[in-house]
Amino acid sequence: MKSFQPVDLKKVKTHSLKGRKSLVERTGLGSPWKASGYFHEFLESLPDILAGRDFKEIVRHLGAAHRGGKVIVWGIGAHVIKVGLSPILIDLMDQGFVTCIALNGAGVIHDVEMAMTGKTSEDVAAELDAGEFGMAEETASFINTAVSRGVHNGLGLGEAVGKALMETAFPYLNESLLASAVSRGIPATVHVAMGTDIIHMHPSCDGAAFGEGSHRDFRLFTDVVSHLQEGVYLNVGSAVILPEVFLKALNVARNLGFDVSSFSTVAMDFIRHYRPMTNVAQRPVVKGGKGYTLIGHHEIMVPLLAAAVKEEVR
Repeated sequence: MKSFQPVDLKKVKTHSLKGRKSLVERTGLGSPWKASGYFHEFLESLPDILAGRDFKEIVRHLGAAHRGGKVIVWGIGAHVIKVGLSPILIDLMDQGFVTCIALNGAGVIHDVEMAMTGKTSEDVAAELDAGEFGMAEETASFINTAVSRGVHNGLGLGEAVGKALMETAFPYLNESLLASAVSRGIPATVHVAMGTDIIHMHPSCDGAAFGEGSHRDFRLFTDVVSHLQEGVYLNVGSAVILPEVFLKALNVARNLGFDVSSFSTVAMDFIRHYRPMTNVAQRPVVKGGKGYTLIGHHEIMVPLLAAAVKEEVR
């Protein structure tokens, strides 16, 4: 059997620190914040390292897309609405930073409930044992009726619900993403996985209408994505549905011959998820452009980003 002995570290070769390539340099260090300063000074004070550098680059990409009239698409999960960000996103619509907004099915529910009553998000654990989870009549009746009627009239799911909202006198209608987008002529698409949302459990649900409406929205979303060249796609808080929809829409756009070879993508969530990283931040930009992943709470990161892009183009 071979006999092993400790290696002699005196024989190790070394080199000079001065000539070594280093990934961090002092020119990228952050600077202390001075009280009563301006917001753009705060942004400049961030370290030009890792996520600090990425954040600044994302802001520049969004600013360039805004100035150049390029497409900026927001794909958002329902949690974004639940943590109070609808007014922030509606303001970004008015500032020209939203060309299209895409939601998953749960996003519609929270958007409608907030417009209807100013509150949403039930206690699932408390309701589940009694089989009462998701059984609010008003939510299901309104959305399911809006979808059935709107799709019958040739609308996609997002526009169907958005237009139905606009016909109401709900007290918080001005805080609805769907109503705000539709009233401003901004495409609002909804992408549904049947059986995942509470409204699918109700007898008023028309599965065929949901399927047709959501498929129409996929086709509309694909048209928006086909014009994404030099634009920006942001996936905020959707771990599965929207990253998958985006990847398929991009594939169809390229299959149809559209030049969608260079653009920026941003995957934002409070933890890293496989699909946003691969389907948003990595695979789509292999041909060109750049993908980013920002980790942090939506209720902090989205307002920061929104304020930063407004500073960028002021």
